[in-house]
Amino acid sequence: MAPPPSPLVAGDPAPDGLLDAFWAYEAALMTDDLPALDRLFAPGPDTLRGDAAGLLVGHDRIAAYRAARGGAPSRTIARVHVRRAGDDAALVVAVTRNDAGGVGQQTQLWRRGPAGWQVTAAHVSHTAPAALDASVWRVAGTPLVDGAPSGPLRGRRVAVKDLFAVAGHPIGAGVPAFLAGRSPEPAHAPAVQALLDAGASVVGIARTDELAYSVAGRNPHYGTPPNPAVPGGLPGGSSSGPATAVALGQADVGLATDTAGSVRVPASYQGLWGLRTTHGAVPRDGLVPLAPSYDTVGWLARDAATLLDAACVGLAGAPQRAGAGRLAVVDLASAGLGGPVADVFARTVDALVAAGVEVDGTVDVGDLRDLYEAFRVTQAAEAWRQHGAWITAHPGALGADVAARFATASRITADESAGAAAEVAAARARIEARAGGRVLLLPSASSTAPEATAPTAEVEASRAATLRLTCLAGITGRPAVSAPVMTVDGAPLGLGLVGERDGDLATLALARQVAAVLRPANPPTREARP
Repeated sequence: MAPPPSPLVAGDPAPDGLLDAFWAYEAALMTDDLPALDRLFAPGPDTLRGDAAGLLVGHDRIAAYRAARGGAPSRTIARVHVRRAGDDAALVVAVTRNDAGGVGQQTQLWRRGPAGWQVTAAHVSHTAPAALDASVWRVAGTPLVDGAPSGPLRGRRVAVKDLFAVAGHPIGAGVPAFLAGRSPEPAHAPAVQALLDAGASVVGIARTDELAYSVAGRNPHYGTPPNPAVPGGLPGGSSSGPATAVALGQADVGLATDTAGSVRVPASYQGLWGLRTTHGAVPRDGLVPLAPSYDTVGWLARDAATLLDAACVGLAGAPQRAGAGRLAVVDLASAGLGGPVADVFARTVDALVAAGVEVDGTVDVGDLRDLYEAFRVTQAAEAWRQHGAWITAHPGALGADVAARFATASRITADESAGAAAEVAAARARIEARAGGRVLLLPSASSTAPEATAPTAEVEASRAATLRLTCLAGITGRPAVSAPVMTVDGAPLGLGLVGERDGDLATLALARQVAAVLRPANPPTREARP
């Protein structure tokens, strides 16, 4: 089974045998192998283990604690940092991603003695976000709306993006002035109702970028939601609130929208699974639009199985293909990707081929810069038709970035819009002919999450580069999955699979197969890098 394309271990070269002991400890922790855990912790009264609940002193107390707790929460190792303290001692700090949401940190002091490498001191921490972070949630409950008493999603918690109608609550769309002018919705949007009917509960209405016209995740009115996978990084948008709620473990499913990447970008930035559905496959009634020719409904989840459950419910009644086509790589020569992303994507494709996965050539979809420009103009023209009158009547209601985007949209002429629409139609036909039913592979975003404090110009450049990739699904109306199988320097990067129209579930199934190849159960590397 081929290793993932990015190493987990960084820092000093590890002393011989240290990483073998570290991975053995991790395997024992995940299987609750108490004898192995006891062997890997140093004996005696001076061994330490601490967490938020306090400090345990002595091997016997630590062993008793482990025996009583019934196993550790399931997790994966995101990054390991090694700092040597001689030939027989080292500090090992591991960043963990917990299956129930959120990230953690494990710090261990290892020493080598007659019994081999053993932990002499350890501290474990886990993110503990505030119960209601106003940058993530507009309103929340326990639950806000309960679902049906039974169904395939019973027990699953949903964060609804603040674009969908939730009965009894107005839609805010990320803008206080917009929220102030809305009345409570009389009924749930069909996409919300479907999840409730399947047994899921709505735990809250989660934040969005202003009028969903951004992929950064910033909101000047309510703040920037955190990115648990990349501390200090942007969360991605415009489905920022649902993505962060899922990543933190405060929801199991994020109900979101994707016009130009608003499911796939936050999924990529935060290491989540995301599905943008075939255009028109899921009803958009009860949803504040941005650009109806491209607007789609989608979902975010921490794991593929949960995403599949939500997708099966949301796509019930929509036509679906029986299977996905072969994989093919999008020609990215015109994408302008930075070296690290291009390199990790190339290594990922190589790993798939080495593992025996058929990758059927490269597809030239045309110049991605030209595709993005045609997409940008048509999206902007539609966005202004949807919201221009309201924006004109509410000067100053929007933050600077989104206001500037709408100002540009307001200057697009009818002839420019019509010309761009013709280019989009021609591109759609050309891409479908060249793809020939294949599922297209490309990165979900042009970079990992930029810093939340990055200058506007840097964020805008990242947005344009990312939309050169994400516009492909928008132009074709195809479904697209972002699978969290790549990393760059420890930060997640999604692998995008753009399937055939009405191949939503088949594309997700294919993405799960790809992930199984790229994310083996065993650690991908035991080599420290200098």
